Amino acid sequence: MTVCKARIDSFYHGSALDGEGLRSVIFFSGCNLRCPFCHNPETLFGSGSEYTVEEVVKKVLRYKTYYKDGGVTLSGGEPMMQAEFCARLTDALHDENMNVIAETNGTVTDEPLIERLDGVRLDVKNFGGESEETLGERYSAFLTACEKHGTPVTLTNVLIPEVNDGEAAIAALKALKTAFPFTSGVEFLPFRKLCVNKYAELGLRYPYEDKREATRADLTAAIEKFNGGQSAD
Repeated sequence: MTVCKARIDSFYHGSALDGEGLRSVIFFSGCNLRCPFCHNPETLFGSGSEYTVEEVVKKVLRYKTYYKDGGVTLSGGEPMMQAEFCARLTDALHDENMNVIAETNGTVTDEPLIERLDGVRLDVKNFGGESEETLGERYSAFLTACEKHGTPVTLTNVLIPEVNDGEAAIAALKALKTAFPFTSGVEFLPFRKLCVNKYAELGLRYPYEDKREATRADLTAAIEKFNGGQSAD
């Protein structure tokens, strides 16, 4: 039997920002998108090191006692691009009674993996003035598969001031949520520029260097627009 391996950039143990509870986050290498605000540019080009499922499980199990209410998050990069490995890894971690979710851009639909996952954080990309129809077409296949298999989905969105915080952009997000009412969200994530040094080290220009970071006021305004003028609870 051929050994299944994946190319992984890095691991982070103890995250409280990538799903419920404390989690180990696995950053898979390779991505099919080139988002101008990407904060993990080092994962885009398939670099990193090869690991077997057994090697990854061994790394994660060192921290299992700390993750009673958390688990493991498959991130990247785009984990769906290495779906077979992720499916096998999910099975192995489930054998250890660990919760497994994926952070994904939702443009690669792999039903065997989706069926196995305990949840998904789907980051909706709308930095190009996408309409309601465009977002629906972009994410319909993925969200339909999640609904079919009963996989919970939280919608997330990186909020970039003067790029995707306007009425039309927020309305398109709301329409996507309305079209797939089983989803939770939208969870707005503030745009940050902490990754500028990463781009410099890679010899790349950071496309959004001229954009300002999102403030708490920006997030509050976006939530109110999403809720139809009502403040969040």
